[in-house]
Amino acid sequence: MLFRSGMLSIAFWIVFIGGLRMTVVPPEDCGTADVDTLQSSAIAAAQWMERAQNPDGTFAYEYNAETDTLSPEYNEVRHAALVMALYEAAGRLDDPTALQVADQGLKWEQDHLARKHDWALLTTDATGGSTGSNALMLVGLTERRSATGDKQYDDLMHEVARLLTAVLRDDGSFSPGWDLAADEMAPGTSLYYQGESTWALTLMANAFPGEGWDTAARRAMEYIATRRDDDENVKYPPWADQWAGYSLGEIARWGGLTDAEIDYAHRLAARFGLLVRTEAQREGSWYGSLLRGRDSRGAGAGTWIEGLAGIWRASKYDNRLDDIKQSIVERTTCIAGIMAKRQQTGEQAEKYAEPSLVEGAWFRDGVTRMDDQQHTFSGLIYTIDILQNNPIRESLLQAGLSP
Repeated sequence: MLFRSGMLSIAFWIVFIGGLRMTVVPPEDCGTADVDTLQSSAIAAAQWMERAQNPDGTFAYEYNAETDTLSPEYNEVRHAALVMALYEAAGRLDDPTALQVADQGLKWEQDHLARKHDWALLTTDATGGSTGSNALMLVGLTERRSATGDKQYDDLMHEVARLLTAVLRDDGSFSPGWDLAADEMAPGTSLYYQGESTWALTLMANAFPGEGWDTAARRAMEYIATRRDDDENVKYPPWADQWAGYSLGEIARWGGLTDAEIDYAHRLAARFGLLVRTEAQREGSWYGSLLRGRDSRGAGAGTWIEGLAGIWRASKYDNRLDDIKQSIVERTTCIAGIMAKRQQTGEQAEKYAEPSLVEGAWFRDGVTRMDDQQHTFSGLIYTIDILQNNPIRESLLQAGLSP
């Protein structure tokens, strides 16, 4: 009787633990994340961005491969981000086509500038412009300068940077834009634009040291680390802000992260890590996919790679992050490997009406959007830096910085 009771108890626990494994902790699958695999994937993504450009310098915004239709929508923030990624490709992949295409995208931006006071504002309707689009335009210009050594846009960089400081409030938050009609900052804030603008100012400080851009960037970073999530009523903080991850990497290189920012870096890395782990469980088994839901967009997963890579850079300059350095490497390479595996190949693309808008892209529900390629591309090239133990982000180090 005791033997039978013991066997029933053992059987119960086997079933219970097996059920727990299936419902709570599905297995993870991270794919392959070596330099060659990620390099090939990044090249394919860059080539998609190059092929997606329209004659006027804009890009295919959203493509449905199942219906062979393009969305009529457009977004200047994502335009600026794609131009930025192409300048990254020009420098990191030594890709002259990427430079040419990015310059066409930059011309579109220049054609949509409004100048007022001593700054320039990217605007598509002449009534106002968003802080985020201007921040990413500035990032793109810093990438171009780094990749080529060409300083012809230095004046424009200063004009756009002055716009960012014009919308930077005393508390370190940014206005979401400038109202040209009222000639004043737009009210409110933006979850996205805060990090984008902070990062843009850190890169401006790297390109033009001694001009005070670092002071503005530090004020904005302090706000992100200490108050932004509360002010924005983020339900489960910290908000997964890859731009803040980039900013932490740059400020750490200056040697200036505060204790509050170190704490924020730990929490942000944990947030990204949780998202990656969930995605890996979707990939790991049929029941993981069933329990964790459908795959994330390329744009979403790509931002996790970017954010983790930025915090990894910070860990290379600040030993207060040593305790999470290895876990960051594991999670970054995991999600990068997953995304490389999910990318559409040339063979898969031939099954569709417009293979040029399929090959090299990431789809969900038959749809890809320009930022799916942009974010994932950037994440992949910065994961390669992790694999090569390279903490310097710039392509040709034109800013005169060293590890």
